[in-house]
Amino acid sequence: MTATTQTRNRQEGPRPSTPTARKLRRGRALAGYMFVAPFMIVFLLMFLVPLLYAAYFSLFREQLVGGNVFVGLENYTRAFGDEQLWTGIARVCLFFLIQVPIMLVAALAFALALDTGLVRLKRTTRLGIFVPYAVPGVIATLMWGFLYGPDFGPFAQLAEKIGMSAPDFLGPDLMLGSLANIVFWEFTGYNMVILFAALRSVPTEIYEAAAVDGAGQWRIAWSIKIPALKGALAVCMIFSIIGAFQLFNEPQLMQSLAPTVIDAAYTPNLYAYNLAFVGQEYNYAAAVSFVLGLVILVGSYAFMFATNRRSRR
Repeated sequence: MTATTQTRNRQEGPRPSTPTARKLRRGRALAGYMFVAPFMIVFLLMFLVPLLYAAYFSLFREQLVGGNVFVGLENYTRAFGDEQLWTGIARVCLFFLIQVPIMLVAALAFALALDTGLVRLKRTTRLGIFVPYAVPGVIATLMWGFLYGPDFGPFAQLAEKIGMSAPDFLGPDLMLGSLANIVFWEFTGYNMVILFAALRSVPTEIYEAAAVDGAGQWRIAWSIKIPALKGALAVCMIFSIIGAFQLFNEPQLMQSLAPTVIDAAYTPNLYAYNLAFVGQEYNYAAAVSFVLGLVILVGSYAFMFATNRRSRR
């Protein structure tokens, strides 16, 4: 192409698109929308619509006379002043502080041990650590409830044989720790898999270069592997924040074994469930659920904000 032709093309500007090109672009755009449509329909029907309906439902109150009456934000005002709700939130905060650090440290230790290649039967070991996550939460709680039993559990029987008093795992002092142990057993393998997968994405050349420089396994783990896991650890922490505040299955099932310890408002989720399906306060239960969602959102955002701020330094 000569310089004169190039100059003429620049002066004339871009050529108008042909009908065939426009149809091709529309077809591509339509294909993209068709691929996304099934997910968007399911997301709309199964998430957004129920969420919007619950938000609308939380603005009413059921009365003996008059039925559902619009009360605006009255249910939310009641929820923010509900001592039982905030006691439950404080309890799951304590549960989070007890359970999550121990679980993530154990998951990190398992992931690092498996990544070194020093562990024998690595696949079997990895599967054995992950298997508890595949056990349904109901079965896991029932199993541990049997182990905790003060009359029939193995710990109680062992204590009786050696002439000691049985540990009161279902008492008010140890109940929160007992629940934390169940969740630890269930989810350590899940977090280990996330961290192990992140470790496998680190180029092996970095480890080889560090080994050539004389770094041992401990030095490599501290200086290379753990810094490379910051993103994966942040994901695990976010999931743990959400999971801790949504604690429901374990206390709900343990309630039958320790009814005097686990009351109807032991955790916020359990409180909302009992309000709706025992107390028939559906409208207030919806408001409590949204308040709990707000607490989870604030906690997750605060963690992400602190993490991002620290990474910028």
